[in-house]
Amino acid sequence: MQQETIALHAGYEKDSQGTMAVPIYMSTAYEFRDTEHAANLFALKELGNIYTRLTNPTSAVFEKRFAQVEGGVAAVSTASGASAIFSSIMNLCEAGDNIIVSNALYGGTTTLTDHTIKRIGIEARKFDVTDPTKLEELIDEKTKLILFESLSNPNTVVADFDKIVEVANKYNIITVVDNTVATPILCKPIELGCDLVVHSTSKYTTGQGLALGGIIVEGESCNRKIKGNSKYQHFNEPDPSYHGLVYADLPFPLFSIRMVLCVLRDLGVTASPFNSWLMIQGLETLSLRMEKHSQSALKVAQFLEKHPKVKKVNYPGLESDKNHKRAKKYLQGGFSGLLSFEVETFEEAKKILDSVEIFSIVVNIGDSKAIITHPASTTHQQLSKEELLAAGIGEGLIRLSIGLENSEDLINDLQKALDA
Repeated sequence: MQQETIALHAGYEKDSQGTMAVPIYMSTAYEFRDTEHAANLFALKELGNIYTRLTNPTSAVFEKRFAQVEGGVAAVSTASGASAIFSSIMNLCEAGDNIIVSNALYGGTTTLTDHTIKRIGIEARKFDVTDPTKLEELIDEKTKLILFESLSNPNTVVADFDKIVEVANKYNIITVVDNTVATPILCKPIELGCDLVVHSTSKYTTGQGLALGGIIVEGESCNRKIKGNSKYQHFNEPDPSYHGLVYADLPFPLFSIRMVLCVLRDLGVTASPFNSWLMIQGLETLSLRMEKHSQSALKVAQFLEKHPKVKKVNYPGLESDKNHKRAKKYLQGGFSGLLSFEVETFEEAKKILDSVEIFSIVVNIGDSKAIITHPASTTHQQLSKEELLAAGIGEGLIRLSIGLENSEDLINDLQKALDA
């Protein structure tokens, strides 16, 4: 089946009521048939629901459906995109390890990798996602993962997948790709050779800014890299917190099963069943929305590129953009609804934000409504001047998340704001 069909049907077998819509199973816990059934579930002799911190029937439909849309073998939903990234790191790393991260990451991810995980003994090393020629120099025996965004927020930098995957496979290291901005409709990291894909489903998946959520999709290649690999010894030796269970011996996707049995069990970063239900609704129309977002964003980018007050436009759909060649290679069907542009000063940027009428000043992306943001003073405000410079975020940078409004209306709104 193709993506559009999968997004509507995968993962759901109608219950006895025959409901067309996936039911919302709002329950914290589940009744066991008897004591033997309960014991078997905890011992993994049988599969089933125990407690919603681990699994939930509504979330399970969302996970199965999203995994198939993304081209993976399994998925685990989480409470937010940030928790999806943090949980991925925690599932693979321990104190003394290091991870290699892109120099073009969302600000919240940068604070997580550069500061928060440092406090628990995990080091983050930076590489240029567009020119990973020096990536090998950063790798040692303690390197556990390579993290990057397929299409970065806010500068829409397109990663050089081929070179990154080549290096990761050479050293048997897991790649983790944040595919939030591109979505599986426009980019398929697993088909491009990557191992794990994470999303903030709060963005394009839900599509209307209704709920927080995240998801981690496991590719088939993950099992091959984990099994028997001394880098991931905790998957290959007895887990004392689970009666000596060896995850590598289980007939399941290894990353996902340990995510549930250890990370969700202990950290509780679990998705709400209601939020999972909202994500299911959004997923059904994702392909249509991404087409519209992309078409309108290209028109807006073309307008901005010609405006005399605009120094630069970052949008890989533009032939003039330095990422255009990679975007044509790795993206399909569009270039997303995210773009950014630069004006001379912070005061000029502030004036534009305060003058728009249709765009809303909001720190979100992927909404059905158009959004405008000043990253240096909001989403990336916590970064130092040096970190902002390294991420290519100047004081005059403005980020746009193009909504589903008429593109001419959005262009007219920006025209008036720029000329005010």
